[in-house]
Amino acid sequence: MKRQKRDRFERAHTQGFKAGLSGRSKDQCPYQTQDDFRSQWLGGWRDAMEARGTGLFR
Repeated sequence: MKRQKRDRFERAHTQGFKAGLSGRSKDQCPYQTQDDFRSQWLGGWRDAMEARGTGLFR
């Protein structure tokens, strides 16, 4: 059975979430030139900042 590739947008979102949890700035987004991936990364980053603000993560 072939292994499914991960959705690249989902991976960008997950990476953004992890970056947000670790306290990185949104200016450190690795997708500066690719707008679709950048928006996914920033969405994950914003979700992490919201989760940190509500006290789910420290």
